[in-house]
Amino acid sequence: MIKESGICKQREMSKKATSKKKTEKDEQIIDEEIQNKEQVEETAEEAKEDKAEEAKAESSEEKKEETQEKKEAEQPKEENIDYKDRYLRLAADFDNYRRRTLKEKADLIKTAGESILKDILPLVDDLERAIKAFDNIEDADANIEGMRLVFNKYNDFLKNKGVKRIEAQNMDFNPDEHEAITKFPAPDESLKGKVIDVVENGYYLHDKIIKYAKVVVGE
Repeated sequence: MIKESGICKQREMSKKATSKKKTEKDEQIIDEEIQNKEQVEETAEEAKEDKAEEAKAESSEEKKEETQEKKEAEQPKEENIDYKDRYLRLAADFDNYRRRTLKEKADLIKTAGESILKDILPLVDDLERAIKAFDNIEDADANIEGMRLVFNKYNDFLKNKGVKRIEAQNMDFNPDEHEAITKFPAPDESLKGKVIDVVENGYYLHDKIIKYAKVVVGE
């Protein structure tokens, strides 16, 4: 009996040991499955992240390409605008040049012969002085009339050429038209600062002064 009891105990212990080994093996298998599952999940997650990064990189590359294409498309427009601006500036400069040239040409035509006319002016002034001198001589009417005829012809000729005398006598002194050669006490209070005598007449040729009037200014 004792021997059988011992055998039973050994069998039970053997069964327990076998059962324990089986449990440990099952647990090991379960752990391995869990580890494998975690590795699969990690691999899947990494693959997902890699795919997302690749998609992001592709999107970024596409955006760069679109931006480059957009810049290349806009570049001709900018160049066209630049060329148009240059053309407008060039056209404006040419128009200004044309107008300036026409004005200079017109001024040149208006003032053509200026030097000749300036040489004639002293002759006219001398004739005028001679006529005034003859006014004080008796029996000189015939001579005066002849000189007046010549004088008037000269004046008509000068007017036709655009020559106009500068008004000076008893006018306010104007440095833009008058050249003061001296000052003299004014015979009247109202003549202070005004021209009290004209030594030489001044003249315009159209809108240009070709000779300043030489005057005496009252003070």
